[in-house]
Amino acid sequence: MSAVRLHRYDEQLAMGHSPRAVASAVAAQRLVRVRPGIYADGETWAAATPETRLVARARALALVSKVPPVFSHETAAAAHRLPLFHPRTDAVHVIVSAERPGAAAGAVRHRGELRNEDVVEIDGLRCTSLDRTVADMARTGTFEQAVAVTDAALRALCVPRPGEYLLDRANEFRKTARDIARRSAHGRTQAERVLAFADGRAQLPGESISRIRLHELGFRRVRLQVWVSGPGGTNYYADFGLDDVGALAEFDGALKYTDGQLRDGRTTAEVFDREKQREDWIRGKSQLRFVRWGWPHIRTAQTLADRLVAFGIRPPS
Repeated sequence: MSAVRLHRYDEQLAMGHSPRAVASAVAAQRLVRVRPGIYADGETWAAATPETRLVARARALALVSKVPPVFSHETAAAAHRLPLFHPRTDAVHVIVSAERPGAAAGAVRHRGELRNEDVVEIDGLRCTSLDRTVADMARTGTFEQAVAVTDAALRALCVPRPGEYLLDRANEFRKTARDIARRSAHGRTQAERVLAFADGRAQLPGESISRIRLHELGFRRVRLQVWVSGPGGTNYYADFGLDDVGALAEFDGALKYTDGQLRDGRTTAEVFDREKQREDWIRGKSQLRFVRWGWPHIRTAQTLADRLVAFGIRPPS
């Protein structure tokens, strides 16, 4: 996640740019106002991910705050480099003590007490720790948002290499997050549900949301990262094993065909060809039905059901 470079208004003036020139740059979208008095390059901002924008807004608030804020919830998750599902990117979340007055522009304030172990520093930003962040998201986010963040946290901690999942470490993290969530009277029931459902073997938010939709459709025997032996001693993994109906499935976000890092220097056509060969091998080797879906198919449980039925797979319910 590349950081967005921030520019202070007074620095723009010191460089010889007049107030009118700054306003003109904002109007032309060469500059974007991140918060009052803080700007970013328009082109860089347009290309930034939602998570990167959230971190930039946090940095902007930290630049103008007399007391360094403690960022929380989605903002802390972004700082921890966790991918988010439908985040709000126009404001940052902070935790303040009950006696702190007022509200900062562009900030969502949460009243609460923080223990020393609840706060960590990430690249100069004070944020809630990973377990506190997950606990807060599990209590207050939507179920989809909370599961996506918790899955990503578990993946970061408990998947040291493809095909390996440290279940004991995952259970220990769940317990810690659960204990933190229980300190609050609000959202404890949802936190329990989120932490019980989460699984770090989900690689992307799309896989997390897919699992939720599958559960809503009545699937109860869903395996993640199903191993299939590949040619020449390689290992292939299908995202989902739908053991209720004897099928394999994958979430196919478009990102891997457009993101340069994921493509690893290969052209889009080469990535498509490699994916086709991999899928053909998995089909032949497993002798199971194979279905792919993408973001449009997991908007609701029904849209995913329609996709499955189109491939001759009827959900259990």
